[in-house]
Formats: sequence, structure tokens, C-alpha cells
Amino acid sequence: MPKIFTTLDKIRPAYDVTYKVVLFICKVFLVADILITSYAVAGRLLHKWIPFLTDSSWTEEVVLTLMSYMAVLSAALSIRRGAHIRMTAFDRYLSPKTLKVLDVLADIAVLVLGVIMLVEGWKYCTTLGGRGSYISMPWLSRFWMYLPVPVAGVAMIVFELEAVYNHIKSFFVKEAGAA
Repeated sequence: MPKIFTTLDKIRPAYDVTYKVVLFICKVFLVADILITSYAVAGRLLHKWIPFLTDSSWTEEVVLTLMSYMAVLSAALSIRRGAHIRMTAFDRYLSPKTLKVLDVLADIAVLVLGVIMLVEGWKYCTTLGGRGSYISMPWLSRFWMYLPVPVAGVAMIVFELEAVYNHIKSFFVKEAGAA
């Protein structure tokens, strides 16, 4: 195996940590979503009998914001696992080398999308998001509502860099089981 690949393979733990952090964030937001939704439902149904449970207007906006984070971050996670939506109907008709080239091109396109999400998403966060606030929580900036887009852009960039590297490496390094 060429020395450059041996050197670059040492970065793999950084990809692993990034994946685990993003996955942990998704799990925490899912638990928060469930708890907040349960509180909202209980507040609507049980307010007559449990007075401290109220029908809070903030719950809907927070749940939707957390769902936005989970949607884009879980999409970024799927890039690393290779579980993202892809068309494979014609794969059996193409040569393995052509498939590798197409995979690299697709990964580069998604990498560009990640950069666009980072740059344009950050613009929205700091301009439009920085000017507004949540309706039910006027003290909280809408910056947090737009932040999932650039955060997911960063995660996509990290995972796509790894995917592009792995595809390029596959051109030069034969798999252990291959003859």
C-alpha cells in the first residue's frame, strides 16, 4: 500500500469521533422531542386535573426545530454508512471501474452541496435568522432555527471527504480478499 494512504488512514479516528458526536446529538434531540411532545399532549389533555401542566405554545416550535436538526444531521450520517438514496438499477451493466468513477463524481457533487449548505446556511443564520425570533419565545433568536443547515453542511463535508478518499484509495489499493 502506498505510504500516502497509510498516513491518511491515521485520520480515520477523527471521522469516527465526528460520526459518534453527530449520532449522539441526534439521539439527544430525539429524546428531547419525545419528552416535549409528551409534555404538550399531557398539558392539553390533563390540564383540568393537573394544574401545573399547561398547554404551552413554545412546545410546537421547539419540536419542529429539533426535528429539523435530526432530519439534516441524520441525512449526513447516512453518507458515512453509504445508506443515502442512490440509483443502482444500472450498476450491473457498468464496469467496476466506471462505477468507481461515478461514485467519486457523485461524492464530489454531494461535497459541493455540503459546502453550499455551510456557506448559504450560515448566511441565513446570521442575517434572516439573527433578525427574527420565535413567535412563542420572543427572547430566542431564529438563528437556532436556521443553524441545522450549516451544521449539517459541515458534517456532510467531513463524511464526503472520507468517502472521496476511500473511493480514490480503492483505485490504488486492492481489497484484502481480492485475487
